[in-house]
Amino acid sequence: MTSRNWLRQQLSEGRTVRAIWQELASPALAEAAIWAGWDCVLIDNEHGQGDLASTVQMVRAVEAAGGHYIVRVPWNDHVYLKRILDLGIHTIMVPMVNDRAAAEAAVAACRYPGKGARGYAAPIVRASHYGARPDYVSEAPDELFLLAQIEHRDAVPNIPEIAAVEGIDMLFLGPHDLAGSIDKLERLTEEDVEAYVGETEAAIRATGKPMGTVGRPLRTYGELQSRGHSLIVGPSDIGLYAAAVREAGQEMDKQLVVAGDAA
Repeated sequence: MTSRNWLRQQLSEGRTVRAIWQELASPALAEAAIWAGWDCVLIDNEHGQGDLASTVQMVRAVEAAGGHYIVRVPWNDHVYLKRILDLGIHTIMVPMVNDRAAAEAAVAACRYPGKGARGYAAPIVRASHYGARPDYVSEAPDELFLLAQIEHRDAVPNIPEIAAVEGIDMLFLGPHDLAGSIDKLERLTEEDVEAYVGETEAAIRATGKPMGTVGRPLRTYGELQSRGHSLIVGPSDIGLYAAAVREAGQEMDKQLVVAGDAA
C-alpha cells in the first residue's frame, strides 16, 4: 500500500535514504541540492539559521524541484511543533528525546484531540491548502512521520520504551551529543566512544524501529547502512561551501603572485 508520507514509503520498500543538512536558511541552496541529485534535504531549525518564515520558503522550493524534506525543530516544544505542522510540514525530527514521557509529549503535540493535543486551525493553514482540503484532519495522521533523536546517555536505557510509543516512527542516533553526554565531546575517534555508540545502535536495532544517523569518523556511509541505518544524513550546505571556497582560494594562490611575495 502506498504511504502518504514519502520517507515512510521509502523505508517500507527497503531503501536507504540519504539526506543533506540545510543550515543556511536558503531556499535557493535547498532547491539546488534537489537539482543536484539529492532526493531529500534536512532543514535544521535547531542549529541552523532558519525560522518559520524561511523554513516554509525552503519547503516550497524543495517541493517545486520535486524533492522531499525533513525539518528538525529546535526542541520538543508543542507550540513550535503546532506551527510547523500548520505550515504543512509532516516529516519532523525532535531532538533530545530521553524518555517515554518526552516521546509521548512529541506525539501528542503532533496529533489532534482524540489521540493528541494539537491546536485546531485546519481551515486557515497551509497544511489544509488554506481550507481547500476538507479531509486534512482525517488524513494528517497518515502523512505524519516523527523521528525521535537519541543523543544523550539518559536516553540509552530508555530506548525500548521510547520506541514503544505509538507515533514514534524512527529513532535517530546523534553520536556527537551522545559522546558529549559522557564527557567525550569531539572524541568520536576514540575506541571507547565508538563502542558506546555501537552499543546504542544495537539497543535501537533490538527495538525493530527504523534507525537513522549522521556520518561519524570511524564508519563509512556503507558501514552505517550495514549496521542498520536506513536514513543517513551526510554533509551540510555550509560545510560544503566552506570546503569549496577554501579549495578555490588555494588553487588561485598556486597561480598568482600574492602581495608581499613578489620581492
